[in-house]
Amino acid sequence: MQAMRRPDALPPAPADLAAPELYLSRELAALEFNFRVLAMARDASVPLLERLRFLSIVANNLDEFFEVRVAMLKHHHAYGSAAPGPDGLSPPELLARIRARVLELVAEQYAIWQQELRPQLEAEHIRVLTRAQWSARQRRWLQGYFEHEVLPVLSPLGLDPAHPFPRILNKTLNIAVVLKGRDAFGHEGHMALVRAPRSLPRIIRLPAEVCGEGDHFVFLAELLQAFVDLMFPGFKVVGSYQFRVTRNSELMVEEAEVDNLARALSEELVGRGYARPVRLEIANDCPQAITAMLTQNFQLEEADVYRCDGPVNIIRAGLICDWLERPELKYPRFTPQLPAGLEGSRDKFEQIAQRDVLLHHPYQSFAAVVDLLRQASTDPKVLAIKQTLYRAGEDTPLVDLLVEAARHGKDVTVVIELRARFDEEANIRLATRLQEAGVQVVYGVVGYKTHAKMMLIVRREGDTLRRYAHLSTGNYHQINSRTYTDIGLMTADPEIGEDLHKVFQQLSGLGPRIALKRLLHSPFTLYTGVMERIARETELARAGRPARIVAKLNALNEAHVIEALYRASQAGVEIDLIVRGACTLRPGLPGVSERIRVRSIVGRFLEHSRVYWFGNDGTPELYCASADWMERNLMRRIEIAFPIRDPELAARVYAETLANGLADNTQAWLLDANGRYHRATPGRHAPYSAQQALLDKLCP
Repeated sequence: MQAMRRPDALPPAPADLAAPELYLSRELAALEFNFRVLAMARDASVPLLERLRFLSIVANNLDEFFEVRVAMLKHHHAYGSAAPGPDGLSPPELLARIRARVLELVAEQYAIWQQELRPQLEAEHIRVLTRAQWSARQRRWLQGYFEHEVLPVLSPLGLDPAHPFPRILNKTLNIAVVLKGRDAFGHEGHMALVRAPRSLPRIIRLPAEVCGEGDHFVFLAELLQAFVDLMFPGFKVVGSYQFRVTRNSELMVEEAEVDNLARALSEELVGRGYARPVRLEIANDCPQAITAMLTQNFQLEEADVYRCDGPVNIIRAGLICDWLERPELKYPRFTPQLPAGLEGSRDKFEQIAQRDVLLHHPYQSFAAVVDLLRQASTDPKVLAIKQTLYRAGEDTPLVDLLVEAARHGKDVTVVIELRARFDEEANIRLATRLQEAGVQVVYGVVGYKTHAKMMLIVRREGDTLRRYAHLSTGNYHQINSRTYTDIGLMTADPEIGEDLHKVFQQLSGLGPRIALKRLLHSPFTLYTGVMERIARETELARAGRPARIVAKLNALNEAHVIEALYRASQAGVEIDLIVRGACTLRPGLPGVSERIRVRSIVGRFLEHSRVYWFGNDGTPELYCASADWMERNLMRRIEIAFPIRDPELAARVYAETLANGLADNTQAWLLDANGRYHRATPGRHAPYSAQQALLDKLCP
């Protein structure tokens, strides 16, 4: 494996472990993740259509980065409430650094699109055509398509005193048009806007009869620009330019001041698409005068403008991957397996009562969870079902089964997190449907998002009641379960069942603080539990005992946890962190974090499972969790970390998530103390991919 490059000219270790120079910026660390994803779009070993999908993922991530992180940074700065984070960067300095890095990302993104992906797609007879490439026959077909399918739903708008600049919806495609001439009323034309309704497809697939061999596509923006003159008869079109505006998408609801959270969120959602702009994407060839007009109307600065060498909505290129049946250009298909404990079994409760069942998604099938709930929904012995839903997807079978359970007389309680970002509307609809079926729906706790993933089934067995639990690191989302790596546990452990019962009671009944036997529970004991275990490893190292911490997370930014890890490293604890996304800890700092190593794995599947492992002087503790080591997860959310108490299953989780990830030398990226990542290389070792190894092992 490639050795970590020691950063140059690092400052000596400060005595204060809270010193700003010891922390990376959370926003810049989140942005850095997209460079690792973009590297997948450039990686020749990745199937071609999957590379196109990775390019689209970067565009989607960048949208959300501006909608949330940049938007909130600008909001707090505008209102004077933005305090520097642990890294000490002021908001203006941070915004300047974000812009510089985003400019690099956008330039690389479009270079990959224009110079690599488009030519390689063409070599595979997949052509994304610009206007200059249309044949006469294709142009005739596209004009007919425009006149019959597009033009009737457009409402072009000339800009003059009677037609002021319109409201532009978040992330929609628009064309700015420069006109010359007079209209029917004798008015001089200067500028017009064409807004593409959401009902129009953003990519058009041309029929084979006008293209011949292969698959041919045209972006809607190209179509609008090619036939823009048909929208303005009598005028000469001097120029037309694509643009797209990104707006603040955070919902501002003071939960403590509303009577009905669902109603308040519904009202707020109406205006989200027209909230304050934060970014303007515009075509490379757009004149400065047009750019200035747009920035003025959106109340943006020049620093908010990003020019695109290609479609401003490059995110839509990912649709091509879904449309095409070209298995040779995609990842090989695999069939998730059922775990041995549930395979071929009709009575899931009997199997779980005998022994805990571990699920490792996507390698093992989410159908095991669906089957458990399906049996529970009609089993006459089942009395109650309680479940949390954060992101479930609108087509999930789980909702049908919860409705069926209620109709069979079960007491069904569902805790739905209405504030799951960008899933608010879907969750409101889901809550309404469940309530109409007689399910007791709870929206969680004011001020704390319910992010825990848990299900509890209460069943009468003889003279006693027995609790069956499913706990997971990921959402109850069947589609995501095929693309996200997550750990799930099915157990009849009485102490875990009792703990879950108390947590659900607290969520639905606004109960007092509770004492749990086995689970760590945010915002109460999860943070202190993690800190106590880091401190224990620190004391072991100081006493000359072996001490080690291994954790797999999506993100790490909680300053006190990082400070505790620095202190542990100074004491001699060996620490390995597998952090997929943003990590604000600086590894490898002399005298501070020399014993801390940080890596990120980016591959076919989104690494999503959270696993904490503490050596504990030869008696290791392993927890799986819904929570990252972030301030929001540890302090401001309802989260659960659950132990894997079966030694064989704990060893399996360690091997498949931690040891396996640390052995990866093809899809792993190593973080240096300067905040930059370097891709691991096999060197003298055989190439090893953690994800492929699990596919080979669990999906033969």
